[in-house]
Amino acid sequence: METLRQTLQYFWHNLPAILVLTRQHLTLVGIAVGVAVLVGVPIGLLIVRFKPLAGVVLSVATVLLTIPSIALFGLMIPLFSLIGQGIGAVPAITAAFLYSLLPIIRNTHTALTQIDPGIREAGRGIGLTFSQRLRLIELPLAVPVIFAGIRTAVILNISVMTIAAVIGAGGLGTLILHGIGQSDIRQLINGAVMVSLLAVVMDGLLQSLEHVLTPKGIR
Repeated sequence: METLRQTLQYFWHNLPAILVLTRQHLTLVGIAVGVAVLVGVPIGLLIVRFKPLAGVVLSVATVLLTIPSIALFGLMIPLFSLIGQGIGAVPAITAAFLYSLLPIIRNTHTALTQIDPGIREAGRGIGLTFSQRLRLIELPLAVPVIFAGIRTAVILNISVMTIAAVIGAGGLGTLILHGIGQSDIRQLINGAVMVSLLAVVMDGLLQSLEHVLTPKGIR
């Protein structure tokens, strides 16, 4: 009970700083996943259109996801040191972006390949072009599965981004890192709880957004 009391006291006394770290954490994850959506969804569309590419692209994305996070962050340091950005947000965002690609590409590919062929034929039958079928029929039907991939990427990277504190990117990992380094259980618990809460809140918000964007007929 004493530990809990001290942890709560630390939280209230340091709330402004914790909120700043939370905002940093969410910004890093948001940029990484946002860019991954802009890149990953078109790649998913591409490998649906050109099927021989699917195996290669999904295999490369899978390999990226299997690299331990601390190792991937470490690999980013010498790479971005070439442009003077070896420490900080740029390598952290890049690593998280790479981790985000697999769930987004895979779910986009899966969502589009599972659409009933009869629906595509109906679109062709009324004279819709490929881009029109994609925009008006296939993507709206694929929204739930694509969003599942985006939610997976967000939750994964909220956790992974805690490692970014090691390379000076900030975020809630700073609390955890300081807690370990200073043997301060208060910082460690606050950091871990805030990361968990952030993941739960973001998952709920994305579920709500998915509901809004999903056509009423397939909810």
